[in-house]
Amino acid sequence: MHHPTLSACRRTLLAAAVVAAATAVPLPASAAAAPTADRQQQYAAAAAEYGVPTDVLLGVSYLESRWDSNAGTPSTSGGYGPMHLTDARHVAALPVGGHHDAGTEDPRGDESRPTLAPAPRPADDPAPPAAALQTVDAAAALTGAAPDALRTDADVNIRGGAALLASYQRELGAPVGAGTDPATWYGAVARYAGADSADAAAAFADEVFTTIGTGESRVTDDGQRITLPARAIRPERSWLDRLGLRRLARPDGLECPSTISCEWIPAPYAAFGDGDYGNHDLSDRPDRQKIEYIVIHDTEASWATTLKLVQDPTYVSWHYSLRSVDGHVAQHVKTKDVAWHAGNWYVNAKSVGLEHEGFAAQGTWYTEAMYRTSAKLVRHLALRLGIPLDRQHIIGHDNVPGTTAATVRGMHWDTGPYWDWTHYFELLHAPRLDTGTPATGLVRIDPDFATNQPAFIGCVTAGVPCAPRGSSAVVLRSAPSADAPLVNDIALRPEGTPNTMEVSDHGARASAGQTYALAGREGDWTAIWYLGQRAWFHNPASAPTASWTVGLVATPKPGRATIPVYGRAYPEQAAYPAGVPYQAISPLQYTLAAGQRYAVGAVLAGEYYRASTVDGSSPGDWTVIRGKNRYAQIQFGHRIMYVDLADVQLLPSPLGAPR
Repeated sequence: MHHPTLSACRRTLLAAAVVAAATAVPLPASAAAAPTADRQQQYAAAAAEYGVPTDVLLGVSYLESRWDSNAGTPSTSGGYGPMHLTDARHVAALPVGGHHDAGTEDPRGDESRPTLAPAPRPADDPAPPAAALQTVDAAAALTGAAPDALRTDADVNIRGGAALLASYQRELGAPVGAGTDPATWYGAVARYAGADSADAAAAFADEVFTTIGTGESRVTDDGQRITLPARAIRPERSWLDRLGLRRLARPDGLECPSTISCEWIPAPYAAFGDGDYGNHDLSDRPDRQKIEYIVIHDTEASWATTLKLVQDPTYVSWHYSLRSVDGHVAQHVKTKDVAWHAGNWYVNAKSVGLEHEGFAAQGTWYTEAMYRTSAKLVRHLALRLGIPLDRQHIIGHDNVPGTTAATVRGMHWDTGPYWDWTHYFELLHAPRLDTGTPATGLVRIDPDFATNQPAFIGCVTAGVPCAPRGSSAVVLRSAPSADAPLVNDIALRPEGTPNTMEVSDHGARASAGQTYALAGREGDWTAIWYLGQRAWFHNPASAPTASWTVGLVATPKPGRATIPVYGRAYPEQAAYPAGVPYQAISPLQYTLAAGQRYAVGAVLAGEYYRASTVDGSSPGDWTVIRGKNRYAQIQFGHRIMYVDLADVQLLPSPLGAPR
């Protein structure tokens, strides 16, 4: 989403859900385990101290954070540390910088209609207490540890999480003890999710026990090797009933897989005066028009604010929202209809939009529960709609191009550099083609997320370094040297100055999974063609940040010095019927020069979906206008763009590789 109108909501992200101190009573208990630097031992010691089966503690922690510490920074729902202990009150008091909300795009992105500029929304009214967002208080009461230590010290954080699980188990009347049957911990695990419905709590608990059943082993972001051995457990789901949570209605036609928690909260389709209406358009996709993309957004708002906005007919819309604390999903718009979410009408008309509760700069790590639910939903939609599971079709909002030269600069940049695309595609079970070599001429960006930590600035305060953390992004320089200036994005900086390391300044970075044509190699550096220039990134053989693949590249036809690049694939003027205004085929600021090559993601027909009235009464409404023009979708910069197929030749990547 990344709406500029929501900057006022940042300080109310979690403040609206702040709770009074939890009422749990400290366990009568043994002395705290002695601190140890070995994270695996820390889990074992905490499990023994509070009587929690070790695999249950590890499974819960994995589904919250994948055992990462995230440099002591909060998640998108205000959770800290490996156990995701939430502290809404502390997060609400953190410094706030509004610069990261930059972006002035028209979410509808259709020049045939007046610019859609949603008015700023008022701050939320205070919400009822939500214990799910203030568990650090209960953990402090149970362990005697200070809240700051629970937020920043991984060992203390793990003890706090173990104490919470044990207290939940006791409150349910279930047995406690490290030797107890893990199957009896289903209710406590479900409560740990912080969910407000039985469906969401059960989905979280099921995923925890699935993780225990398959086992996991990985090195965390702070270098700790942790292993959860596989153990088949049949959880006793009857414990869930004792939580007394509401059951969600699941109406017919809800477009979610049965394995995730999902509800229907419709976005309104209504007229509201002066011939205007909102907040989406009716269609009949994919019968009327093929859906090509799934667009991944973050909300830049709390869950409560997100739901409030999408139910406003004067605002904008998206198809699904996903909640951070437990991965719960709300569907708002049927996939057959066109939501207003991407800032580009061509992309809107051919996409499904998913909003993930979170912030691209602040609160910059996303829970494993939300990643897993999102991946299940996206895989379900992609298989049903015939959308390839690759980064040419599963894209971020920050990968959507501007519609014309005038709109490029205002396009939003969520989900930003901290969304873990590599892990996300692993969860999608997406196929990978890794048969390439440098000679094949195509480079897939592929950094190690945990150790790849670009020195971005401005996450909290403009100009101030961000906390070191893993990132999907690699930084692009104008020469093969760490001292070289970053490359220039002429649309963002028309004066030609280098782009910067501001977290919102994405004009000199490429992201995991994106594929580019090779433009050169020198020592530990690799160059790609990027926005009409060579762009270099550090790619040493000892710690590669890219892999090699094969595919098609687009290059200008012989005799063409340069060709235009477009932000949408619209049909030619002759294709428009009488009464329907022509939508100009308008080139962007960039050009593709002879000798340059760009990876091709798809070949598409020129299309324009006409929708301008609430009842379809205008000429051509609710029809797809198709012409003879065909386009190649290319990875031209950080965003996808389009070139007229008549202007380029498509070559297998080895033939397009540099000599």
